[in-house]
Order: sequence, then structure tokens, then C-alpha cells
Amino acid sequence: MTIAPSTDQLCGLDVSSLFLAGPFIQLLDPATGEMPEHARAPFDVLIRHFEARGLAVHNAHRREAWGAELMRPDQCTGLDQDEIRKADVFVALPGFPASPGTHIEMGWASAFDKPIVLMLEEGREYTFLVQGLHTVATVEYVEYAQGRDIAEYLPEVDAALLRAVSRHRERTGKVAG
Repeated sequence: MTIAPSTDQLCGLDVSSLFLAGPFIQLLDPATGEMPEHARAPFDVLIRHFEARGLAVHNAHRREAWGAELMRPDQCTGLDQDEIRKADVFVALPGFPASPGTHIEMGWASAFDKPIVLMLEEGREYTFLVQGLHTVATVEYVEYAQGRDIAEYLPEVDAALLRAVSRHRERTGKVAG
């Protein structure tokens, strides 16, 4: 797994944190209770990419040691919602099949008026509310091919993040967050 070189698109963006969401429980290996490396890799690549650019990344997968230290529902629910509320931007891989938890987090992000980047697998049919989320929130979509290294799409993710934050500022007149 490689990290693509920086496109420097995030420089001067004036955001300091993001919440990275995606399927979790459905990706845990039943034998070990942890995410296997292939399921963990996209999140790890994205976390390292954003942190290398100076962003604080809030992510339940890492916080809960990739499944080894799962929190109880009454612990993680409020914590995730609070981290989304405080984050400047929201990035998610909604999952296929759909991850119910990630979809709830996308709803919170849109309700909290966060700029959103959704990473969707090419050729997959996502729910109407995912497809139409851009009509009620500032959303940019990035399509990626299943089985390809997510690092190949980092320049596109950066560009989408820049567009989402810029559009959000134009619409609201304020910095994200």
C-alpha cells in the first residue's frame, strides 16, 4: 500500500479536523473480532494522508483498535455524534452493502451542516438518500474502483474536499466547523 504524493490542494484550506466514517461491525472477522488488513487498509491510508497534511482525524475504527477494543453502543454513539459536530469536514465510505451506522453518521453530518465527501464504489447502486444527499447538504462524490489501492484516488479526494469546503463557504459565508 502506498501513499500518493501530496497535491498540496489542502494547503490554505483553513480546516483542522475531519471525521472519517465507514462500515465497521460488518467488516469484523468473526474469528478474531478485528478488521482484517484488506478491510482496514482504505481507512488507514486516508487517516495517514489527512494527518500528514496536519488534519486531526476522528475515526471510530482506529479509536476502537480496529475492533480489538469495541466500545459499548451507549459509549460510542454520543462520542461519534460529538466528534462529527466538532469536525470541520466529514468524509465517508458509505459501504456496500450499506452500513447502517455510517448512514446515520452521514445524516448527522448533513444536519450539522458539514461539508461532506462521499467515496462511492464504481458500478454500485447506492440508496436514493445517498444519491440525493447533495440536494440538502454540501456534498462532493468521489468514485473509486473496487480492488484498487485507495491511495490512487487521494488527489481526487483532496480536490473534492477543497470543492466541498469552498462551496460550503460560498453558501454560508463562514469557515467549516
